[in-house]
Amino acid sequence: MQPHGTPTSASLPSTGEPYASCSGALAAERSPRTGSTWTMLARHQLGALVATALDFATMVLLVEVRGLNPVVATAIGACVGGVSNFLLGRVWVFRPRGRPWVGQAARYALVSGASAGWNALGEHVMHDTVLVPYVAARVVVSITVSLLWNFPAQRWFVFRERTPR
Repeated sequence: MQPHGTPTSASLPSTGEPYASCSGALAAERSPRTGSTWTMLARHQLGALVATALDFATMVLLVEVRGLNPVVATAIGACVGGVSNFLLGRVWVFRPRGRPWVGQAARYALVSGASAGWNALGEHVMHDTVLVPYVAARVVVSITVSLLWNFPAQRWFVFRERTPR
């Protein structure tokens, strides 16, 4: 503590919780488990990219090599992508401590279901209403949903850390 009771570190004296000034609140926030919010967001986006690549690769391999129906292959690919994204979130992106994986998996399933709904709604609005080509609409919608829904929901709901009582 400095004179006059001003804390010298970036944490609240009574709880040890981080606090940020009005300027740069998002950039200033740091966690010992993951680094800055921006680092965590970059990891989240990279993890989503890897999961998407696994999803599509699985689908294409199942259709082209195994002769599976594309609809069935899409469902299997989506499951592979979802599981890989969950695992990357758990061990690399958010690194939660003290939380059982079963509860996280259940919360992840809820967030993913809502994400699918947001993506479908966004695709409907962009493609069917605004008449944006479907691939361009899909890219814009998926990035928007990832940044505004998936990342915050996974960070603060799925992989949140326990707060000491």
